[in-house]
Amino acid sequence: MSGRTDFLHRSPLDSVPARGIDRINSLSDSPPVLYERLRPSRFNVQTTTTEGWLLLWNTYAGSMNAFRPERRSDILKMIDQGGVPASDGGIARYLLDRGYLIPSGADELRRIRYAFGKENHRSDRLELILLASEDCNFRCTYCYEDFKRGTMRPEVRQGIKSLVERRAEVLNEMTVGWFGGEPLYGMEAIEDLAPFFAETAAARGIEYFSHMTTNGYLLTSDVVDKLLSWKISDFQVTLDGIAKDHDRLRPRRDGLSSFDVVYENLVAMRNRDDDFSVVVRVNFDRVSKHGLPALLDRLQSAFRDDDRFTISFHAVGQWGGDNDANLDVCGRGESHAVRMKFKAAARTMGLRVTSGWRPGISVGSEVCYAVRPYNFIVGAHGDIMKCTVDLDKKDRNLVGKLLPDGTLDLDVDKMALWTEPAFESDRGCQSCHMLPACQGVHCPQVRMDHNIAPCPGVRRTAKQEMLDYFQAKQSAMTPDTVSAGGGE
Repeated sequence: MSGRTDFLHRSPLDSVPARGIDRINSLSDSPPVLYERLRPSRFNVQTTTTEGWLLLWNTYAGSMNAFRPERRSDILKMIDQGGVPASDGGIARYLLDRGYLIPSGADELRRIRYAFGKENHRSDRLELILLASEDCNFRCTYCYEDFKRGTMRPEVRQGIKSLVERRAEVLNEMTVGWFGGEPLYGMEAIEDLAPFFAETAAARGIEYFSHMTTNGYLLTSDVVDKLLSWKISDFQVTLDGIAKDHDRLRPRRDGLSSFDVVYENLVAMRNRDDDFSVVVRVNFDRVSKHGLPALLDRLQSAFRDDDRFTISFHAVGQWGGDNDANLDVCGRGESHAVRMKFKAAARTMGLRVTSGWRPGISVGSEVCYAVRPYNFIVGAHGDIMKCTVDLDKKDRNLVGKLLPDGTLDLDVDKMALWTEPAFESDRGCQSCHMLPACQGVHCPQVRMDHNIAPCPGVRRTAKQEMLDYFQAKQSAMTPDTVSAGGGE
């Protein structure tokens, strides 16, 4: 074949030695090869401790670092709006790797669009929230549910099994949350489905996680044995203050006390050697907040330094129940002050605390589960819903029906309402430092009901929460090692 026709059969570039193009395109190359200049991310949050440490958090990368006082001015110069040359070496590369600096040509809003689309179009993940029973053995004063149905019907349970079997071949991850009513009121459904999920996930190599939100009254040792054997290892149990306050807010359905049984069930769990996690949720109103110091003393005696137990404080809200008008709820500023006060107190007492800022808050971590198209609530009669507050009280939340063969008969317009990227039409969200984490959909219900951005609380409290976290770390570690991800 002559030289003039070789190019029709083979690219002439194949015979040309590589001149750095592969190296330039390699993800492992250093920034000086790839970029001329770096600039600070607009998703950086910074604050300074009283000792002069600079705390940095990036809401896109999820990085948090504590830089020593003697390094603070140098780091601040590097994350100044003017940016730095990419050739500035090791520290610039470190800040780039941690997300505090980005290539000068990067479009951070476009990155959020990509992250939202990438997550929402996943087909390898399935999240189910199952109402094992829509009835309950409690009658909490602030509850918004109406207890119209009992244990999940057998044909619905078969439909769930069929759904999982239909999806199993493509699934890499599956999460099952047990909700109600009170899920343990529907133990028949759990005994039917929970072993099936665990066995299917193990047989198919699916990463599996299961959580239960329970009032804890039926969480006896023999029940815990079964749940843990079925890989249900994460729990939320509520204690609303000391006994008299808890029993006022969370009486049994016969009006009698519930505190002692719930508390003793939690203590029995503490005495086990198994791996599990429990969030002890503490709801408070204007009366019960005064008893929180005594509750913390009791929680400290039972759960101090046991990392399996975490305390979470929340103000009682008017969440749509028939008794809303009679609730003595705290105002927004008051509830925030109470939460911050008792979170700090709990930390000093050796208790783990959740909600608010934590290491790892990053892309999508503050997005409501209802936004994800792979997340479905399945009611006891097969209704498909998105929001555990709306449930079947609002038509917008009844997005479909589960059929016995595992088919989801969905209303595409209602699904679109819950899963849309709301930040695209909200200029305030687009300019907010929390956009990567919440993507404008921390709670789509708030946006639907009030036409306002549903901001996560950490948007307002981030700097104080970072300081609190740093102080807690500092008290437990030597100064040279204080960092939430690699301090300098």
